[in-house]
Amino acid sequence: MSDPLVVGMVGGGQLARMTHQAAIPLGLSLRVLAERADDGAALVAHDVELGSPDDLAALTRFAKGCDVVTFDHEHVPTAVLQTLEHDGVVTRPSSSALVFAQDKLAQRRRLSALGLPVPAYAEVREPADVAAFAADHGWPVVLKAVRGGYDGRGVWMVDGPLDALPGAAVPGSGVYVEQRVPLVHELAVQVARRPSGEMRAWPVVETVQRNGICVEVVAPAPRLSPGLAADAERLALRIAEELDVVGVLAVELFEAPGGLLVNELAMRPHNSGHWSIEGARTSQFEQHLRAVLDWPLGDPTPLAPVIVMANVLGGDDTDLARTLPIALAGEPSVSVHLYGKQARPGRKLGHVTAMGSDVVTVRASARRAAALLRDGREEDA
Repeated sequence: MSDPLVVGMVGGGQLARMTHQAAIPLGLSLRVLAERADDGAALVAHDVELGSPDDLAALTRFAKGCDVVTFDHEHVPTAVLQTLEHDGVVTRPSSSALVFAQDKLAQRRRLSALGLPVPAYAEVREPADVAAFAADHGWPVVLKAVRGGYDGRGVWMVDGPLDALPGAAVPGSGVYVEQRVPLVHELAVQVARRPSGEMRAWPVVETVQRNGICVEVVAPAPRLSPGLAADAERLALRIAEELDVVGVLAVELFEAPGGLLVNELAMRPHNSGHWSIEGARTSQFEQHLRAVLDWPLGDPTPLAPVIVMANVLGGDDTDLARTLPIALAGEPSVSVHLYGKQARPGRKLGHVTAMGSDVVTVRASARRAAALLRDGREEDA
C-alpha cells in the first residue's frame, strides 16, 4: 500500500485546523507551517513545522515533504512563491492566481479588464488623488490597503474633504480609493476548481458585518432573488476560470441598487463557508483538499433549508471553560467549533452553526449560542 499523499498548508490558524480535521477521514496527512507552537492548527496536527511565511528557507524545508502546498492566508510574498515553483514545488493556487487575492489593486485592474463589475476605484499616490477621485465620483469614499488588510483592518472611511486622511494615505504607502457603494446586502459565493477544470459552487450566502468583521452568515441568502443568485454563481465560476484558481475561491460581493459588485477575493477556505461543515454534503475544507489534489469534487448541496453560522467573538471576560457547558446546555442542537485561541475582546474564538427550516428561529439559535459562549448569558434584546 502506497503512503498517503501529503498536503502542506502554509499558515497555522483556524482554517488550517479545520482543513486538518477534514483530511483525517480521507486518510490524508496534512502538514502545517505555523508561526507559533500555540497556533490553532499546531495544537492538533501531528506534522507541524515552525517558520515564517515570508522566509524562503523555511518554506523550502517545509515543501520538501509535501506533494502539494496550499495556504490558509495570503501572506506569502509572490517572489517567494515564484522561487518555490521554479524549484519544482506544486503550489495550488499558483502564484500567478494568488496575486489577485494578495494585491487588491491588481485584482481590481484584472477584473475590470475582464469586464466584471467592481466599484469605481483609483490608485492613490498622494493625498490629492483622493479629492480628485471624489470630484468625479462623489463623497464619501473608501480607502483600502493594497495588501494585508482583513477583518476591518486596512479600510478607512472618508466622508468628505475636511476629514483628516489616515496615515496610510501618503505617497508610496500602498493604498487605493474606491467609491463607497450603497448596499442592499453583503453576499459571498464560494466555488471550487481543480486543475482538470471541474468546478462546483455552494449557494450564495448573506453575510452580516459589524465593525468590519463578519459576525453571521445565512445560507442560502434568504433575501436574494433566484435570478441574482444565479448571476452571482456564474460570476464566481467565471472568475475562478479566468484567473486559473485551483482550490476554493471565495468571492465577496456587494448587492447594490444597480446590481452585483465584487468586493474581495480569497483563494482558500473562507469564513463565509464555515456553515458547510455541517450544512453541506461536502464542506469547503474537504472540497479544498479534493481540488488541490485534482480529485473529483464533492456535492455541495445544502442539508437543510436554512443554515446559520455565527462567529464567536471574545468579550471583556470570556472564559470558554466556563461558558462552553452553558452554551451546550442552552442550545443542544447547535454545532460548536472552537479554535484553540486565547480569549481577548473582539477576537474570533470559534463559530457555531444552527440548521432548520425557519430563518428567524435558526438565526435566533445561532445568535443565542454565540452569546452564551461569549459571556455565559444571552444577548441583550
